[in-house]
Amino acid sequence: MKSINFITMTLCCRILIPCRSNSFLGLPFKKTHNSFSKNSSNFRLNFRKKCDFHSYPHRILGAGRIINRTQKLFCVVSNSSCGQSRVFTRNCNGINPIGASKRGFRVIASVASDFRNYSTSVEKTRANDKNFERIYVQGGLNAKKPLMVENAELDEHAATAQHENVDSVKEGEGQVDVQAGREESQTVKEAWKLLENAVVTYCGSPIGTLAANDLNDKLPLNYDQVFIRDFIPSALAFLLKGEKEIVRNFLLHTLQLQSWEKTVDCYSPGQGLMPASFKVRTVPLDDNKYEEVLDPDFGESAIGRVAPVDSGLWWIILLRAYGKITGDYGLQERVDVQTGIKLIINLCLSDGFDMFPSLLVTDGSCMIDRRMGIHGHPLEIQALFYSALRCSRELLSLDEGSKNLVNAINNRLSALSFHIREYYWVDMKKINEIYRYKTEEYSTEATNKFNIYPEQIPHWLMDWIPEEGGYLIGNLQPAHMDFRFFTLGNLWSIVSSLGTPKQNESILNLFEAKWYDLVGLMPLKICYPALESEDWRIITGSDPKNTPWSYHNGGSWPTLLWQFTLACIKMKRMDLAKKAVDLAEKRLWVDQWPEYYDTRYGKFIGKQARLYQTWTIAGFLTSKMLLENPETASLLFWEEDYDLLEICVCALKKSGRKKCSRGAAKSQILV
Repeated sequence: MKSINFITMTLCCRILIPCRSNSFLGLPFKKTHNSFSKNSSNFRLNFRKKCDFHSYPHRILGAGRIINRTQKLFCVVSNSSCGQSRVFTRNCNGINPIGASKRGFRVIASVASDFRNYSTSVEKTRANDKNFERIYVQGGLNAKKPLMVENAELDEHAATAQHENVDSVKEGEGQVDVQAGREESQTVKEAWKLLENAVVTYCGSPIGTLAANDLNDKLPLNYDQVFIRDFIPSALAFLLKGEKEIVRNFLLHTLQLQSWEKTVDCYSPGQGLMPASFKVRTVPLDDNKYEEVLDPDFGESAIGRVAPVDSGLWWIILLRAYGKITGDYGLQERVDVQTGIKLIINLCLSDGFDMFPSLLVTDGSCMIDRRMGIHGHPLEIQALFYSALRCSRELLSLDEGSKNLVNAINNRLSALSFHIREYYWVDMKKINEIYRYKTEEYSTEATNKFNIYPEQIPHWLMDWIPEEGGYLIGNLQPAHMDFRFFTLGNLWSIVSSLGTPKQNESILNLFEAKWYDLVGLMPLKICYPALESEDWRIITGSDPKNTPWSYHNGGSWPTLLWQFTLACIKMKRMDLAKKAVDLAEKRLWVDQWPEYYDTRYGKFIGKQARLYQTWTIAGFLTSKMLLENPETASLLFWEEDYDLLEICVCALKKSGRKKCSRGAAKSQILV
């Protein structure tokens, strides 16, 4: 792939308005700060605080880049310099959105609310696509300091949230309202209240949710940030309830962060990388003035300094879900959004030395973000990669600029699906086949292509695997198969149809047969079994947080509940999903919504688990709504795409060296 020389381009805003001023340019301000209703049943997001900006002819941005006269700016560009910014945020009842305390900040301008108005869609700017894309790709529309607010005393009315009952407006066939005609349980009401309290605001509008919102936690570390992967269940909960603006704002602001300069020890990773998380930070200026800025973490502050490979994949998946549920497809058609998708996919599809279609990553580059021996080609990344590719194929506008990329996506989808289905799948029959493998085969016709030694089959697996059931292994590399069961990768393989229909059914059969091992007293195990004794010392490096049956090493994570529910609904096994949700509902509220549970069967709250973990709360709410309206689940999963199996990317037929085995995969699916 050709490299692109990037030039930093800064877009910033310097507008000072006294907080007590009741108008700006003749436009009245509402005397409110917190736009969230305290009544969860009437919860609506209020995004009325906006500040209109107009286009400026030939405004120069950065080093020699000029925006065309017809291109609208996101905000007014000042002559003052704008350095790269960093962030902080607090939210209601202890961790409040900025401004809920006596001394706070009145938001002056909202970039997020009017984002769509100041960036045009692909259809509207067909003539100027190349100009805009050149500007975006070379520097990115970096609103690094987009807002200035003034510190002032807030009156009683501004310190208290005002209730505003706004009827949801249906914007398309896809938009759904799952709340009609249903009485919420006390646990659900409590969960919604906690989720609302975890909302983070930026420029006066919601932009995401805190990772955890425990008022008694005096050392939050990075749990007071908005994580992309953590926000996914929160986003789905809001979307299913009819609240779309927080998700829209999240998608657009994280897209802006994508184009920031990212440097770790004088080295910058590839363009297109999405941050793992961000904070909304208030920065003091002169004359008691303040501004809000976003502070992303691309891994330079993370434990182990690992790049968040899954962030960009989750972003694309959420973008598709947003359009499907709300019917607002205009967002995905915007030029900046289209370019963002291309940057992520091009980064994933860039050429390397790898011989396999699976994505090669380091340890800790996904939900399991600590050393757990998943470096290489972990199943979780492959399932998310496959989903993001399928999403991109739907989202990308078909034109000359995207034609080659779409072809590359189709080729990779075909190769990846065959690779995972053929080589990652194990059941009793496959394990017996591996048990009888010959080794050191040098031939294109070799059966044991990865030179797997039969002695690698762990003893626990031979006794554990049921006759009816199977799963996709955790990792595959030359002379190495990781036989551990990783829940997220297997569930998302069902959701995305990365596995065949028969394999997907077998995975849920395994859950049913091994319920006490994989679900236990609290759904669901992140992986099974745990690394113990010498394996734990060697593979984790004696990690004190990943001790056996704790955290990532066999801990139980309630947030996986929504993905389990989605997979069960797809495969028409709602009985399993209801059983798991009922099990979780009995404990989560009482246990104060922990991040994870410890012990072999999830009996105890995790020894270092944060309480009031947002994605635990949101995962439970999303599961409840999906079960109550299972028809909406079809908007979030993919059915089998048989056309992919007709695409042969390995060209073995043409070379004549070997008969292409793609047909075998199709016949396997049809069984």
